[in-house]
Amino acid sequence: MNPLNHVAIIMDGNGRWGLKNRNSRDLGHKEGIKTVELIISESIKLKIKYLTLYAFSTENWKRPKDEVNYLLKLLESFLKKKLNKFNNNNIKLKFIGSKKFTNNINYLLKKSEKKTIKNNLMQVNIALNYGSKEEIIDAIKKILRKKLKINKKNIEKFLYTNDIPNPDIIIRTGDKKRLSNFLLWQSAYSEIFFEKKLWPDFTANDYKKIINKFKKIKRNFGGI
Repeated sequence: MNPLNHVAIIMDGNGRWGLKNRNSRDLGHKEGIKTVELIISESIKLKIKYLTLYAFSTENWKRPKDEVNYLLKLLESFLKKKLNKFNNNNIKLKFIGSKKFTNNINYLLKKSEKKTIKNNLMQVNIALNYGSKEEIIDAIKKILRKKLKINKKNIEKFLYTNDIPNPDIIIRTGDKKRLSNFLLWQSAYSEIFFEKKLWPDFTANDYKKIINKFKKIKRNFGGI
């Protein structure tokens, strides 16, 4: 049975869920928060040490300004309401990506990381303004500035995820079969599961089914 240490999720389908149910993309994003809380709780029960959630990509800035503003306000509200709960539940928060937001949001991100830094039950990584290609380019630039050799070890040292194990599983909801610039380096040997359900419809049972499938997979990592 395969050990499971790190699950990463592309939470796709919020906007489509909102349009389908109430003709409001914003409502879909709001409902998606409930699934985030559900999956964090389920991950704790399953004793998963690392959970990475793709919340906002570098490409998401292309969306209508009103939707982007709503997403950022939703993020801000979520952290303000749930930070103490995360801390009390011994959950460490880490944000990966280029933190180019408003001063208020940047302050909240730093505060959240600082307040939970010593927690060790589980680490929740939230990918914000994240793009894997940009991450790899940033890592190479840092290597060049330090006049180090460009090799696998040094690239991994300067990735945003340098202190996080690579994901065993990547799940994408929303019935799209692509990684969308998410953890491209780190996912080299991840098992990838594409789920038809939109993110707000994704359940704890769906999550457990994927994990049970993963545990039965024969993983060779290039061997036999």
